[in-house]
Amino acid sequence: MNKTIKFEDLGSKDFKETWDYQEQLFKAILDTKIKNRREDAGLETDNHFLFVEHPHVYTLGKSGDLSNLLLSEEQLREKGATFYKINRGGDITYHGPGQIVGYPILDLDNFFTDIHKYLRFLEECIILTLAEYGLECGRSPGETGVWLDVGTPFARKICAMGVRASRWVTMHGFALNVNADLGYFDNIIPCGIRGKAVTSLNVELGNEKVDETEVKSKILKHFKILFEAKLV
Repeated sequence: MNKTIKFEDLGSKDFKETWDYQEQLFKAILDTKIKNRREDAGLETDNHFLFVEHPHVYTLGKSGDLSNLLLSEEQLREKGATFYKINRGGDITYHGPGQIVGYPILDLDNFFTDIHKYLRFLEECIILTLAEYGLECGRSPGETGVWLDVGTPFARKICAMGVRASRWVTMHGFALNVNADLGYFDNIIPCGIRGKAVTSLNVELGNEKVDETEVKSKILKHFKILFEAKLV
């Protein structure tokens, strides 16, 4: 079992280019697994973890409802945003500047073969990170992601999640709002959930700009501990 994870921070990168790169890494792991099964090759499978910030983009999961996008093609262009229907779970979400997007591309055979546990670990990683900023976050029953004030009229989502898995290999991941322009969420019904707000770390801390490099280092720290992994 290879618990070493190759880490890359891609900086600001187009969504489609990053999606293609994810698919490339994902396919390479699957190809190794298939070779091992067919030829008993005994090859180690790689694991990857990408950080990225996307230009304004809306993405819709494979089971999502297009009516949750409240903009026409022309309005998307006016806002400088793009739109993609993609192969992860979940409904519609927004990515953009001021948001930390994490894409773990892991062979869960190297860790544990349980998608439910995997999603809970991703959530826990963000919950522990935000606790370091004095925020008490949690989960909302039946709704993936990380929330504040769950069970109150003030419930608001700070981190969205959506993954794809095949043969225990994962892709896609989470999007944590750190210094995000929340106005872009007004153009969708986030994750298809009506009547619940979206927030960002800087808003919760009094609208002070947050050091995103520091947030990333905290995420990586908790990710390594939870997955008992080594990042290189």
